Amino acid sequence: MSQKSIQVMQAQDLKKVTTKQHFGAFFGKAGVYLFLILIAVIVLFPFYWMLISSIKSLYEYKLSKPTLWPQQILLANYAEAFTTANLGRLFMNTAYVGIVSTLLSLFITIITAFAFARLQFKGKELLFAALLATMMIPGELFTITNYMTVSTFGWMNTFTALIVPFLVSVFYIYLLRQNFLQIPNELYLAAKVDGTSDWKYLWKVMVPLALPTLISITILKMMGAWNSYIWPRLVANDEAHRLVTNGLRDAFTDISGDTNYSVQMAAVALVSAPLFLVFIFLRKYIMAGVSRSGIKG
Repeated sequence: MSQKSIQVMQAQDLKKVTTKQHFGAFFGKAGVYLFLILIAVIVLFPFYWMLISSIKSLYEYKLSKPTLWPQQILLANYAEAFTTANLGRLFMNTAYVGIVSTLLSLFITIITAFAFARLQFKGKELLFAALLATMMIPGELFTITNYMTVSTFGWMNTFTALIVPFLVSVFYIYLLRQNFLQIPNELYLAAKVDGTSDWKYLWKVMVPLALPTLISITILKMMGAWNSYIWPRLVANDEAHRLVTNGLRDAFTDISGDTNYSVQMAAVALVSAPLFLVFIFLRKYIMAGVSRSGIKG
């Protein structure tokens, strides 16, 4: 067999191998995308069902055979939901609790993380380890003691009961401390040589450098306050202090016990909209802050 024939056969074999690799890569990528599409459909379908149910009539909603698209679009359900549940008041209450608790929590988180990241004091590591250990305890176990404390202080049915018990978050402190540790210690030593106080160094240097993480903490804290359900049901059940999560339960049930589920779905959609907008427009800040806090050096 001539050298030329051998080269031709090798070229053909290489072409076959390359073709198989291309087909394998194509089908592998196609399988991955099909799997992701399937998971996306499973995750998004409840939201789709919420939206189409919110614009259906009650009669259509109760049909034994569900419809995947409304026979008649009733946008008036949203207006009825807003007025029936007094959503304006619920939104204001929730925004007040979220903003105040977020600002106070940010201040506590910043000064605590700075102390554990830069200051030197006896028992610092032991105290920080003890704080981290509390993260292993389910939050539900604190509900009874927090409820007894709030009741003893006379804070029932007040905004204080909704704000104070959750101002300190060990997770946020840990997250910000890790971010502070990435800032070179030479900056701190140079600032001390120049006569800069710890307080000024914290707000002029460390806070601006840790801004992505602080934005992430702000977003997560606001979302946590918006989604809180069990605690508001326990301590703030009067109409003046209800939040969006516990103000919709009985708003759409009449005297006979019948519930207008379509209008209720419209109210749920309105309550969920702010969180969707926050995630869509600010998701990059959440990911950036978490990723930066997990790397030291």
